[in-house]
Amino acid sequence: MLDRLIMGAPIWLILLAAFTTPASAKDIIHDAEFQKLQKQYGAAWAKEDKQLQQRLADLQAKTGKKPNIIYFMWDDAAYGRVGHPMLSKITGIDTPNIDKMAAEGMTLTRMYSEPSCTPTRVATLTGRHPIRSGLTQVVFPVHAIGMPNDEVTIAEVLKKEGYKTAFFGKYHVGDIDGSYPHQNGYDETLFTIYNQFGSQFFNKDGEDIGLTIGFTESQQDQLYTLDKEFRNPATIPWAAEAKAGGKAKQFNKDYSYEEQLRFVEEVHKRSMDFIKANAKGDAPFLLNYWWHGPNVAGTHRLGRNSDSSGGADGDGLEYMDKRLGEMFQLLKDEGIDDNTIVIVMADNGPMLEVFPTMSTFGLYTGGKGAFTEGGVRVPAFVRWPGMIEAGSVAGDIIHVTDLYTTFANLGGAKQHIPNDRVVDGIDQTALFLNGDTKGRRDYVHIYTGPLLAATVKQQFKRHWVGDRPGLAGKGFFDLYRDPKEEQPMMAQFLWAWEPFDSMKARHQELMKEYPNKPVTRGKPFEGIELLPDQEREVVTPYATN
Repeated sequence: MLDRLIMGAPIWLILLAAFTTPASAKDIIHDAEFQKLQKQYGAAWAKEDKQLQQRLADLQAKTGKKPNIIYFMWDDAAYGRVGHPMLSKITGIDTPNIDKMAAEGMTLTRMYSEPSCTPTRVATLTGRHPIRSGLTQVVFPVHAIGMPNDEVTIAEVLKKEGYKTAFFGKYHVGDIDGSYPHQNGYDETLFTIYNQFGSQFFNKDGEDIGLTIGFTESQQDQLYTLDKEFRNPATIPWAAEAKAGGKAKQFNKDYSYEEQLRFVEEVHKRSMDFIKANAKGDAPFLLNYWWHGPNVAGTHRLGRNSDSSGGADGDGLEYMDKRLGEMFQLLKDEGIDDNTIVIVMADNGPMLEVFPTMSTFGLYTGGKGAFTEGGVRVPAFVRWPGMIEAGSVAGDIIHVTDLYTTFANLGGAKQHIPNDRVVDGIDQTALFLNGDTKGRRDYVHIYTGPLLAATVKQQFKRHWVGDRPGLAGKGFFDLYRDPKEEQPMMAQFLWAWEPFDSMKARHQELMKEYPNKPVTRGKPFEGIELLPDQEREVVTPYATN
């Protein structure tokens, strides 16, 4: 079959090597490219893992429990926007707490996300490319789709080892029953069903400053307007709270910016309270604090005078940075700083579609939704005093799915990762604890929606979208020499044609054995107790493809 797709024997030899050794009952089924790497480095990695496990055991003996894990993620930021003071200054912002975190921990210079928010969040929750669970698009009101409930989240994995779990902030992986965080391993939740755009855009304030055009009632009486139902007038629940085993209750009263700011402050309060409540307990904790901040609305809406010259986006980042500083101080005050690993990262590149409100600064081409580096290469930092070298910088490739498997390993829960499906996430404990060059992937596949758009291998990148069948392609790039992907090359990469084709074929061949799931659909907001005055206002979902 494959000889009809790709000519030549090498691919058959590689595929044979990749798939003739079945996984044992305890093995994680990784993607084909990692299986290839594992055959080359498995013995050395196993030896290194023994040393790493001893370090983790020594720390547990000292602290009395496994490490706490805090995963902080925010929306839409270009690489270099924060964590690099010299770059931040030229864009008019100051984020001292993130800068300090970078100085005290590790900067991940090649952290790859998915191109947009919902796919990234599904990827990190499940350790799998979104294509595998069918949730490849950003969920907007009212799509009536969501993450399948049979996906196994990192919270579910760690709970089996006694972790307390909480999710506070922007969830954004579905608006149907079964997809909500309290149904997927989290003990305590306060979460948004969608992103922050609703409260920023779908109101008079949003229209006044040009974030929304033609939505409000005043715009529905224009000359030649016949259909008064074209703009959906319904109030949509966008935030809810719940505990595991219970029913979610709507949190937002309306779609105003004030309600969003109330939500943001409540998320911060509950995150801080969760840390305090579990700091002295016997059980470790996992906290997903996914910032849902006012990163678009104007400065005056923040209720303060800002020193930022970076516009509304800069104001939002400075506001977020202040809250991060409070969290880091709390970890020190509670005496758990040394036993808490903290990841801080953006979910994808900047939202260029709302220019000039959002910053267009970036070292790379593209923004949110793009498969170029500007869409998927994000600011990311990890801090763990005494375990991660302060001020270290890693040039290794790491993908957002890797956090799933890494967190599981740190929590002693790798055995709970399901082995009936492909898990794309790779354990990067060695990278975190042993530093630069110790990463365990040199590749990443980049999807845009359900389409495989590009593949990175080492310093090289091939665009599959826009390729020219029958030629070596116009989509080959050397990311060191051409980080903006401005000048595709062909002659220089004739050698790479077959290796990249083989890599793609191995990846897609495994999908035949472990098929991707279709989109999971349902009734919107089912399982959420709506506020009394809004029950009648939930409308029939928009038609979706």
